[in-house]
Amino acid sequence: MGSGLLTLGTRAMFANQAKLDTIAHNISNASTEGYSRQEVQLSTEGGRYTGAGFYGRGVKIDTVSRASDSLLARDYNNNLSIASADQTRLDKLTQLEKTLSTGASGIGYAAGQMLNAFVDVANQPQDLSARQVVLSKATELASRMSTASTQLNDLQGGTLSDMRATVAEINSLAARIADMNQNIASVKGLGHEPNDLMDQRDLLVKNLSEKIQVSTVAADDGSISVFIGGGQQLVLSNQASILGVQADQYDATQGRITIGSSNNQHTLDESLLTGGTLAGLLKVQNEDIPAARNLLGQMASALSWRVNQQQSFGLDLGVPASAGAAIFSVGSPQVLPSNRNTSSTASPPVTMTVVDARELQASDYNLVENPSTPGSYQLTRLSDSTVTSVADGDVVDGFRINIDAATIASGDKFMLRPVGNAALNMKRVLDKPVGIAAASPVNGTLGTANTGTATVASLRITATPGTPYDAVTVAFTVASGSGSGRDYEIRDSGGAVLSSGTWQPGSPIKYNGFELSLNGVPKNGDTVGVAPTLYPTSNNGNALSLLALRDEDIVGRINQGARGTAPGNTITNAYSQVIGSIGVRVQDAKTSATISSTLAANSQELLTNKTGVNLDEEAARLIQFQQGYQAAAKILQVAQSVFDTLLSITR
Repeated sequence: MGSGLLTLGTRAMFANQAKLDTIAHNISNASTEGYSRQEVQLSTEGGRYTGAGFYGRGVKIDTVSRASDSLLARDYNNNLSIASADQTRLDKLTQLEKTLSTGASGIGYAAGQMLNAFVDVANQPQDLSARQVVLSKATELASRMSTASTQLNDLQGGTLSDMRATVAEINSLAARIADMNQNIASVKGLGHEPNDLMDQRDLLVKNLSEKIQVSTVAADDGSISVFIGGGQQLVLSNQASILGVQADQYDATQGRITIGSSNNQHTLDESLLTGGTLAGLLKVQNEDIPAARNLLGQMASALSWRVNQQQSFGLDLGVPASAGAAIFSVGSPQVLPSNRNTSSTASPPVTMTVVDARELQASDYNLVENPSTPGSYQLTRLSDSTVTSVADGDVVDGFRINIDAATIASGDKFMLRPVGNAALNMKRVLDKPVGIAAASPVNGTLGTANTGTATVASLRITATPGTPYDAVTVAFTVASGSGSGRDYEIRDSGGAVLSSGTWQPGSPIKYNGFELSLNGVPKNGDTVGVAPTLYPTSNNGNALSLLALRDEDIVGRINQGARGTAPGNTITNAYSQVIGSIGVRVQDAKTSATISSTLAANSQELLTNKTGVNLDEEAARLIQFQQGYQAAAKILQVAQSVFDTLLSITR
């Protein structure tokens, strides 16, 4: 009897001692990251048969389990991964937004100031100080464009550096998970789970999920396999693959993610990386920074091209006066061949020429051979995935593609950047104030015998003349038949008719590159003479045309072929749209980051409620099992007393 009580008491003490030890372990690790609450699992020891029935033999310790829930953990890791991606993108977009200043320090303001400076040139065409102001404002505009683009390049450099650092952390975590798999598998055969090791591995998986979204599959030996990017194996048992960052095949300033062994890497499909810091960095690199760079480049290209074009239409203050030289330079469009191409790079087989920068779009393009028609090519506009079939000499979105098909090897690929580096390379190239072409090469005079109310509102040069300017006369003949319109003929100095048409109020008369606008209404027989400017030093016609560029839609026009050309935006409106476009991205990123962080916090709370340590609960259980231990000790005390009584009887 004493022996039975002694055994029962001893087992009870051991069980309660184990409970107390585990509770103490829980309390000690209540604030330890990744720790899961542990609990001793007890069961009744099998009964001992006697003639009077089965007598209980007390309690036995089965194992020490940990509180875990794979579904809640998976949900938390996925939400954490998305939240990390959203927050990373938001942080980078916040930096990007700061590169595009608003107000008086912004690019739009500088562009407006430069064009407004032509007011003083128009008022005093011979004033060199007014011309110098234009050049100073042009320098300021080019500097702001270049500075903003440089900051975008710096942001890209920082993003690439962060990608490399993140990949290094991923590799380190993957290697540690593989080592932990080895340790867990080595003790799994003992029949009990190594709870603390499994907590440490779960914490590593959680930390890995912050860097890149993963999925896990458990194996029978206690190890787990980790997969990324739609099924790419990162960890299998005790072996870990290696991620890398390789230079993009077109642009070495951008990185591409690879996976494999140390000497055998292949490129990951980045579209399948949907969560984690790495996914956020990739989205900034692949979408946000190129969008901002191309929007700025589109502005720089369109404005510089149109200013230079209008400048070329006028006459400068030189003696003799000559056509205006370019004010701005933005460099040439870029053609970036893939580093996997087999064709020679000594003589580029693909080149680009800007035809009309007003039609340039804020996008890069991919050029590849048409897989179904060898010898023809497909051009993909990356901003909206529009695919166009092109051949040598075709004009698309304002630029001409020149393709030397004989030197392109099959399978060669090219990235085209019509505007990507325009803002970075923008600079003022006109140095002398006398070089500003303020004078129009032609001027208009009313006929002395006119009887109508028509006057010359403006005479603008809008295109390169088809023939050298000679004196012509616009002669109005009869009414057009309805309203206030008038038929007209354009005649040379000998009276021969060169062109004819119908004038309507508010519509200019166009001929040989000029546009003649009238106020009032001409009568039958009225004439307007258009002749080369004799005294360009006092003429302000082209200065007025340059000033008018501030209200002209010159950025992002869309050529619709037979349907004409859709209007674009003024330079100030274009910059407002750039700011608005980036602002929308920032706002979307803020919203996404708020939502995803809330989801992550909620899923963490659910997981913590299931697996975390509640100190109040542990304190109550501590008292409970302390009393159990004391009761077990009392059993031993009774057993000792019974044993002593038996000994005294036998004496």
